[in-house]
Amino acid sequence: MREIKAIIDSYDQVVKAGKKAVLATVVHVEGSSYRRPSARMLVDENGITTGAISGGCLEGDALRKALYALVQDKNTLVSYDTSDEEDAIVGAQLGCSGVIQVLFEPIEENNPINPINLLRSAVENRKACVLISLFSLQNKKGDHPGTSMLIGDDTIGSIPNGKMSDRILADARDVKNARTSLFREYVDGDAKQNVFIEYYAPPVSLVIVGAGNDVQGLAQIAETLGWNIYVVDGRPTHAKKERFVSSCQVIVSKPEEALQHIPIDDQTAFVLLTHNYNYDLAVLKCLLDHEQIPYIGILGPKKKFNRMLGDLKDLGNLPDAKQMSKIYAPVGLEIGAETPEEIAISILSEIKAVLSGLEGHSLRDKNEPIHSKDNTQFDTVHL
Repeated sequence: MREIKAIIDSYDQVVKAGKKAVLATVVHVEGSSYRRPSARMLVDENGITTGAISGGCLEGDALRKALYALVQDKNTLVSYDTSDEEDAIVGAQLGCSGVIQVLFEPIEENNPINPINLLRSAVENRKACVLISLFSLQNKKGDHPGTSMLIGDDTIGSIPNGKMSDRILADARDVKNARTSLFREYVDGDAKQNVFIEYYAPPVSLVIVGAGNDVQGLAQIAETLGWNIYVVDGRPTHAKKERFVSSCQVIVSKPEEALQHIPIDDQTAFVLLTHNYNYDLAVLKCLLDHEQIPYIGILGPKKKFNRMLGDLKDLGNLPDAKQMSKIYAPVGLEIGAETPEEIAISILSEIKAVLSGLEGHSLRDKNEPIHSKDNTQFDTVHL
């Protein structure tokens, strides 16, 4: 999410300077690749880049292709085959073994639904939505409509083909419900249109309950991830804006009133780190009423959490099985963390794993490919 925000900010600076830019987007990957579909890079007319579409192996040629698209003032699609050891453009023996489709789109500043403005709407809305990108693998030198539509509570943009538009809207609903992107090849007579139906989730909101010194590293690393960060504490001596990274929203509040100041959804994770048992207990009691919260982490030994459960039982608020499933106490993955920064990595890794529906295991123990092959092929739909 931070990368998308950086791309939008960079584009605004490009426009302010009276320059032009191209957006490069990975719209499909067959096989392995460092970056997956939806990776983006902005290239301005001076060759300055923001974001990345690979681990560095494609950026050099992608820069040239972006500038060519800018000169031509036309969307272009470029295929990179990293499995071809004789490929002099990409570079021999990369070992990625993937075919990567990259769409280059010159940005029309005065177009209210250009790709940057669609991304801007997705970021500002803070709700799950779907981005639609159209291109053609059948005719790579032909027309590629590009990023054309954003589907959320409202629909921004349009698809000229009415039958295709109706089917895309139906598929977009499926993508939102399944929370995973899809690839389609729509066939209308002899014409074929490839479409990347991209699921866009809002950035994670991390609510850190506690404003001690050990929280500063956690907030700083979370900011690097592009997460929205809230720091809540009842002590005005600790909950000071100047003690935390600039993006933090710092709230001084009683525990019973803390949640009144924070928007909560299914991308909101809570971590209780006050080192004040009663404050943590009071916040936990309030959190149990919010079914959509996916993660509640509590610092401290198991003994502390068992004591909390006993007190909650006495208050008539003992968590049920569903509520217990989202509480992680002690908080964090077991990685041998000792310092505040190491503990922060442990906590953030666990949150990321939980929100991804995964467990934190070493990739070397995984027998399948790193990235799932589900929903990565183009399903053909006849209109």
